[in-house]
Amino acid sequence: MKKTQLALAIGLMVSGSVYAAGFTNGGFEAGDLSGWTQGGGNWSANGDVNPPIYVPYTGVTLPTAPQYASGTANNTIMTGGLDPITGANRVYSDKNSVRVNDSTNNWSVSTISQSVLGYADNNIFFAWNAVLEASHGLPDSDYFSLTLRDDTTNTDLVSRAYSSAGSIGAGTTGVTWTAFNNNNWFSSGWVTEQVDLVAANAVGHNFTLSLLASDCPYGGHAGYVYLDGFGATIPIEGSVPEPEILAMLAFGALGLATVRRRRLFKAA
Repeated sequence: MKKTQLALAIGLMVSGSVYAAGFTNGGFEAGDLSGWTQGGGNWSANGDVNPPIYVPYTGVTLPTAPQYASGTANNTIMTGGLDPITGANRVYSDKNSVRVNDSTNNWSVSTISQSVLGYADNNIFFAWNAVLEASHGLPDSDYFSLTLRDDTTNTDLVSRAYSSAGSIGAGTTGVTWTAFNNNNWFSSGWVTEQVDLVAANAVGHNFTLSLLASDCPYGGHAGYVYLDGFGATIPIEGSVPEPEILAMLAFGALGLATVRRRRLFKAA
């Protein structure tokens, strides 16, 4: 076999093995949720009447992603534009992201997750942005949680959990929350996570990313979160222009093409 053919064959073998151990549609650039597992339902507590009447926390258990694995999800592909509450970009990098849950306060819980076997790269990156409406106490407000679990060793490499009343548990430092709409809403802004698998001695392990967003259990306050760029390459914020900028560029290109045609016509 010629050297070039041998090199090509080896390259294809290597690229194929890396691809097999990567994430499917990690940046949602397929324009759908292929590769992801979804779930959802409702989180309710004391005082669930319509209109809702708040009864203080008396033993509500915070929702978990496995608990809602078989339910109906409320996840939406985002294709650009700004969040109506915070004004932040709804997409962090490239063209698409996903919004888990929404701003309607109706007891809703939604989850999204993906697992990968034998992950071959040295890093895992992803970006998220949570938006939570001001609510009740720490255990019974609208809520967001995220874990990146090393399934090989049964340990969490990333673990974040927040209600609109504050952070819950360990591993929630390093995020600055900003108030909006007269302190009626709070947002983390876009947070980029990097997990160094070489330092963690975890290259080649199996991993699961799980994310959950929920309203408060009394149906009066909403919570949702955006997710983008799950994969081996760090997502670059704003790597694709907003739709308005794309329209301006297209208009400019059309104008240049018109000028060029006129020059060619005169030259002829």
